[in-house]
Amino acid sequence: MKKVLSARTMLIVSMTIFGTIGLFVRNIPLPSSEIALYRAVLAAILIGAFLLVTKQKIPFTKIKKEIPLLVLSGVAMGFNWILLFEAYKYTTVSVATLSYYFAPVIVTVACPILFKEKMGAKQIICFVMSTLGIVLITGIGDLSQGSSHIKGILFGLGAATLYATVILLNKFTKTVDGIHRTFMQFLSAIAVLVPYVLLTDGVNIGTLNGRGWVFLLVIGLVHTGITYCLYFSSLKEMSGQKVAILSYIDPLVAVLISVVVLKEPLTPLQALGGLMILGFTLWNEISPKKTSK
Repeated sequence: MKKVLSARTMLIVSMTIFGTIGLFVRNIPLPSSEIALYRAVLAAILIGAFLLVTKQKIPFTKIKKEIPLLVLSGVAMGFNWILLFEAYKYTTVSVATLSYYFAPVIVTVACPILFKEKMGAKQIICFVMSTLGIVLITGIGDLSQGSSHIKGILFGLGAATLYATVILLNKFTKTVDGIHRTFMQFLSAIAVLVPYVLLTDGVNIGTLNGRGWVFLLVIGLVHTGITYCLYFSSLKEMSGQKVAILSYIDPLVAVLISVVVLKEPLTPLQALGGLMILGFTLWNEISPKKTSK
């Protein structure tokens, strides 16, 4: 794969694909929990096959102490997907995605507590301005938005909190490679989502028509399986700063899909709020000490 595509190209492609997931979720008439389960199952099958073909063995003896953390992060990942998919149902794809991208801000605030990292003036400014961005996205004062819109934002922020949890837990699993970590997280997500689905909405996949099946397969195999392989393959050859910059292709594509394809409204204040969230979180992730080569 590396010989066919450059690391930069793989990252750009993966981020672009990630940005379109809202469009596909909208076209699958299943409960969010069931979509999340099948996404994890399909992706686990594909990534498992990828690991077999590339002869990458999971070093269980080496990582056995970190397995509980991997399981916990997998559970957080599964429910993170459920909340994000719910957000798509209650508000626009652009607002749901921008709310979800509040996750780096949550990580920034949590790190000083968990890892005793100092939170400087730059981090404080980014937190305050990103929070203000969320306030603008809610459309405070615009009664036409309705309670459904606010509910969607809350689901998006809930998903962001769980995604931030996954990021923070991953900081404790330093001996596990990215693709191995993700595969085990998917397996953990499946283990917890199966009983959750059975105890809540039940299995409804039999009601899907051909169109729904196509979109579900694309989400599981393309958006998750193939794209995760591209994403983690690219990380090995790129600096963290470049990855941070190119990762913002995801929300930008999501906003374009929402406004141009789905014809969903995005007010000037919401657009400003989105720019504040993305702009200040990106500024927070980029170190001024690093220079591009």
